[in-house]
Amino acid sequence: MESNDLTPAERRLWEAFPRGEGVDFREGPDEDACDGRDWGAERTVRAEVIAALLLSNPAPSGQVPGINVRGIRIIGKLDLKYAVIEHPIRLRACWFERKPQLYGARLRALVLTDSALPGLTASTLCVDITLRLNCCRVTGPVRLTGARIAGGLFLQGAVIRPGTLSDERDEPPLQLNHAEIGTDIIADDLTVHGQLRINGATIAGLISLDRAKLINPGGIALHAETVSVGTDLRGHRLEAEGMVNLTGARIPGQLLLTRARLANRDGVALRASSCAIGELWLRLCPPIDGIVNLRRSQVDMLYAEPGVWPSVIRTEGLTYRVLHPHLPAEDRLPALEREESGYLPYAYERLAAAYRTVGDEAGARTVQLAKLRRHRRTLPRPARAWGQLQDLTVGYGFRPLRAAGWLAALVLTGSLAYGLHPPRELKAGEAPEFNPVFYTIDLMLPIIGFGQESAFAPNGWYQWLSYLLIVTGWILATTTAAGVSRSLQRQ
Repeated sequence: MESNDLTPAERRLWEAFPRGEGVDFREGPDEDACDGRDWGAERTVRAEVIAALLLSNPAPSGQVPGINVRGIRIIGKLDLKYAVIEHPIRLRACWFERKPQLYGARLRALVLTDSALPGLTASTLCVDITLRLNCCRVTGPVRLTGARIAGGLFLQGAVIRPGTLSDERDEPPLQLNHAEIGTDIIADDLTVHGQLRINGATIAGLISLDRAKLINPGGIALHAETVSVGTDLRGHRLEAEGMVNLTGARIPGQLLLTRARLANRDGVALRASSCAIGELWLRLCPPIDGIVNLRRSQVDMLYAEPGVWPSVIRTEGLTYRVLHPHLPAEDRLPALEREESGYLPYAYERLAAAYRTVGDEAGARTVQLAKLRRHRRTLPRPARAWGQLQDLTVGYGFRPLRAAGWLAALVLTGSLAYGLHPPRELKAGEAPEFNPVFYTIDLMLPIIGFGQESAFAPNGWYQWLSYLLIVTGWILATTTAAGVSRSLQRQ
């Protein structure tokens, strides 16, 4: 391209390029690039001029060329498909008439901060340093499928909406599936009206979605199946309308959803099944509006207040080692009743193990007792009656003091009754001295004998009382033995 074919605005850009100097066409620092359609010829640059600069302008000796411009209106299509460009491209606060075409390109660095674009086609793009889309306003799909970025991807404050063309309406507005990011994805305060797709991506550092808004009611707001991050996935104060799908994700650090609002009414709000997560934080969150699916996931530390869980959860096969905050077991048990699959013995065993991990044996026993009570509801009626009796007497072996209480109450009752009305001697002059306490114990305990039962015989309703004590003693002894045996087997 000849220099005499350039407009004054293009000539400024052309002359600044060899030295990488910045050119600012803005009238003020607070100017909005969304108004760029109305900018005049004095700040309009043809896309083909930018392409010609990047593709044909040689680098002068001892200088670092590059495009560094703010506040221009770019008309036409910036077509750099398959191009290999060694110069940095910085087009800040610019307005694009058509979406840039960067499919298969290899760039040094690309900065589009504060710009307004109708979309970005950059699948399989390779960037040696960084890609910045901070505070961009995009009204079409951002296609970064399979992109390779050696540095970081920055999307802070960007707003991305679906395209208006018929072939773009059903397309996810932000596509990062199978991308490889050498450091981090920083997308704090990002807003996506539609689906953020990042499934299969590999991020060496962290993904930060703090205060982001992902709006796709009735659909998938965050599609991150099998995503792999090096450290954390942050979503502090994240707002997601639609499913957050993390199936198969690998997050060795923290999945941080503190104060996040997750909503997908009549559907799954959070799906994190088959995941491997170091720490899952659901701290200070409002109740999740929708189903939570954590099936088959492995979590080292799970932080979740009881109030965060919805009415339906799916936890079959979920394993965790530590549960925070540490609360009484009675506060954790209602969540197990919300399991969609019904009674899951493993869920109770896992919760009991978490209490044992922190040394709370009383909490572990409470969970085990709740498990047996829940199991009892699944049994036939006769078995339920026997279980009810074991629960009432000794708490299935987890409440051994109940047996002592029952024993003391019955001994006191018998002692008072027979102390006031001693039974008659069976053989006069041969019976030992009557002792109402040991007589009652003799009736109740089938193994121990003090010679009282065989020497005296009560009459009337006292005889019926003796029958009651004998039967009660046998039942108490049997249930106690069953409970203690079960407790010893668990230990």
